[in-house]
Amino acid sequence: MTDRSGKFAGDDPFVIARAWLSEAEASEPNDPNAMALSTVDADGLPNARMVLLKDIEDGAFVFYTNYGSAKAQEIDGAGKASFVIHWKSLRRQIRVRGLVSRESGPQADAYYASRSLKSRLGAWASRQSQPLSSRTALMAEVAKVTAAQGPNPARPPFWGGYRITPLEIEFWADGAFRLHDRFRWRRENVDANWQIHRLSP
Repeated sequence: MTDRSGKFAGDDPFVIARAWLSEAEASEPNDPNAMALSTVDADGLPNARMVLLKDIEDGAFVFYTNYGSAKAQEIDGAGKASFVIHWKSLRRQIRVRGLVSRESGPQADAYYASRSLKSRLGAWASRQSQPLSSRTALMAEVAKVTAAQGPNPARPPFWGGYRITPLEIEFWADGAFRLHDRFRWRRENVDANWQIHRLSP
């Protein structure tokens, strides 16, 4: 047994993650759901970028992107990814490593429909991660897409979600004299029980 209490208390790491995110939404000045997503390419070279976490489900973390992007190509190739969310205002972070699958059904449609019209049209216009001759060319593509798609564009077939199902989750909180509190939840596979350990700072 670990000596978890307070902000670390609970038997479900996804409930803890939602509670921490909820606290951050009240204290972080910008994008409390921003996370640094890490992937590897076909040569094993790591890659990292900031994306926005859009949902913490009962068993996974979900974000959305262009399936033609570098991150999507790397995720599809490896089937695995990791991320860290760091909240300076709370002096806490969550680290996740796990398996990734696509979310390209009704849930992706619903999230896409909830975005602003400009964001929906931008998703159609941008060939994410591909070379671009100029911003003028991008804006011309937006105008072209606007005319073609109208005021209620459907979700592009090349745009959707990814669901990260963790094999490992670490909750970290700042401690006095750099004696931080760290608890790692780890399981061998998605059907296994979590093993929870306090880690040295």
